[in-house]
Amino acid sequence: MDVYEAVDSRRAVRAFSDEPVPKEVLVRVLNAATRAPSSGNLQPWHLYVVTGEPLAELKQRATGRALAGDPGDEREYPMYPDALSSPYRDRFFAAAAQRYEALGIERDDPDRPRRIAALNAEAFGASVVLFCYLDRTMGPGQWADAGMYVQTIMLLLRAEGLHSCPQVMWTNYRETVKRTVGAHDELVLFCGISVGFEKEGVPRLRTGRADMAETVSFIGG
Repeated sequence: MDVYEAVDSRRAVRAFSDEPVPKEVLVRVLNAATRAPSSGNLQPWHLYVVTGEPLAELKQRATGRALAGDPGDEREYPMYPDALSSPYRDRFFAAAAQRYEALGIERDDPDRPRRIAALNAEAFGASVVLFCYLDRTMGPGQWADAGMYVQTIMLLLRAEGLHSCPQVMWTNYRETVKRTVGAHDELVLFCGISVGFEKEGVPRLRTGRADMAETVSFIGG
């Protein structure tokens, strides 16, 4: 698979099979991902790979919190700005409606928030979840570096025939995650990344993207 195909076929999959991911594949991907760029070569990330029984227990605890209506742990960073203006707000709501309709959750379902939280807490059935942390002394530049690292991992996973779903949702249950991975207090959870093989027979969702002309300007020719 070349890089263009990897980029084009990467999407946030929300239905994974229970087929385990070979550890040697994860090692190969994560070893290659060490080449991801970072300003000053700080490589500010720390990744925990959770599988097997520890993951099953984590899912159980997080799902229990979700189904109980637990609002989650206090956020350590905002997921979105307080006030989204157009076109960002429009893109957000269009993608959200498309995403959860595909999961069979209607917009007017009174139990919608809990159902969404529970699906996320199950990592959509993934057999692997990666948890990416940063030292909390790091600044915006290093958070951008972590984003490039995560994207590098997701593209390498595609090259291995695997899919992924980045989930900032896990920050809502950061204390539960911390209990599982043993992260130190000086680390802040950036996101989780569910990893696995896509479940067969599930409708494939591909959210739209803005036309390049909306986000790119050519200067000088």
